[in-house]
Amino acid sequence: MKHLEIIMNILVRNMMRKQVLTIDSSLSVKDAAKMMSDSGVGCLVITEKNVPVGILTERDFATRITAQEKSSTTCLRDVMSSPLISISPESTATKLAELMKEKKIHKVPVLEGNQIIGIVTATDLIRKCVLDSDLEMKQLCSSFAQMAF
Repeated sequence: MKHLEIIMNILVRNMMRKQVLTIDSSLSVKDAAKMMSDSGVGCLVITEKNVPVGILTERDFATRITAQEKSSTTCLRDVMSSPLISISPESTATKLAELMKEKKIHKVPVLEGNQIIGIVTATDLIRKCVLDSDLEMKQLCSSFAQMAF
């Protein structure tokens, strides 16, 4: 149990991905889809004047664009998830898991002030638990993941 406690106190800074794609809110759904497809990513952080204001995920494409029959020329500010739910790089994996569970989200941008410095996903959290664990801990982390997501 001690090992799980150590893992869950790991800082977000030590598990986030530093490569984050951003796109201006004035651009279109088609622009976002092309960028996501070309880059092989599942989300884009939406900005206005280089400040993060929202996020567009694959789930948003299904629920806010396709299901609502929005045009490919629709402006991103009209379909993005906003306000942006973010986390500090100094937060723990426990805080991250709690935030994801409470808000029912799987991708969380990491902000320092108004600057985006990374992104962390549910997959990153689970991978950190599994890769840094022995067999017993992997089973505990698996149980944790099922509870959290």
